Amino acid sequence: MGRVTERRRVIRIRDGAVSTRPDTLVAEEPMEIRVGGKPLAITMRTPGDDFALAAGFLVSEGVLASADELANIVYCAGATSGGTAGPEEAESGGGSNSYNVVDVRLADGVPVPDISLERNVYTTSSCGLCGKASLDAVRTTARWALDTSLDTPVRIAPETLSALPDRLRAAQRVFERTGGLHAAALFTADGELLDIREDVGRHNAVDKIVGRALQQGRLPLSSAVLMVSGRASFELAQKAVMAGIPVLAAVSAPSSLAVDLAVETGLTLVGFLRGSSMNVYAGEHRIALDAAATTD
Repeated sequence: MGRVTERRRVIRIRDGAVSTRPDTLVAEEPMEIRVGGKPLAITMRTPGDDFALAAGFLVSEGVLASADELANIVYCAGATSGGTAGPEEAESGGGSNSYNVVDVRLADGVPVPDISLERNVYTTSSCGLCGKASLDAVRTTARWALDTSLDTPVRIAPETLSALPDRLRAAQRVFERTGGLHAAALFTADGELLDIREDVGRHNAVDKIVGRALQQGRLPLSSAVLMVSGRASFELAQKAVMAGIPVLAAVSAPSSLAVDLAVETGLTLVGFLRGSSMNVYAGEHRIALDAAATTD
């Protein structure tokens, strides 16, 4: 995992004193995702869990929903000149392997996504399309419907939610060295940590979490709570819904479209989760408020 961080020389100024020192930075490199040998997307990510990242991305695109729909994922030869791909999982071809290109092979019978400039309209919150089109696309593409009944088996206490940010931060190994990574974590409704991934992009961290779950045959994540270190954008809410996750909690604010999506799909959306304070924007039936006083 040496590529996760890099060392750089910096000039440090503290109270007027100037010194030089090495600093640890989080690595950021582009990764191209191909499906059946054809380019589909490029994302800037922190190297590591690349196959899970690709698989999770395809879950959010509605292409994959179970491990048996995935044949395999391999590294492809990169764009550097000279040499050939090194490891056995890399494809042969010109250029040495940069480990920045992955090719996803779908199982027989799984439809290949339309690979063109006009890709699925719900992919990002900056797609430039109206909110209604984005909401409709997620609702019609999601493989699993979230349980919206009042007697849902997933109920989480406010005090359990309050403890999640500290548990998330305590498990961020690379953040402690760099201060430059987002994190996403899966918890049980009792607050038990199930998995955590870090990445320079918050959406990549979620994709890595979801991709690992797909590879392990654990989708849908219908009993899990997804905690993210930043804001709750439409894109992150979309990824939660596509993975069947019923609760999304964030330390910062949600976007209006994320709230709209949560209301439409029954997702429990919690924002500004800091200490004992939080805002519940949708899906309050999963929050155990029985002993809490509520006022309008």
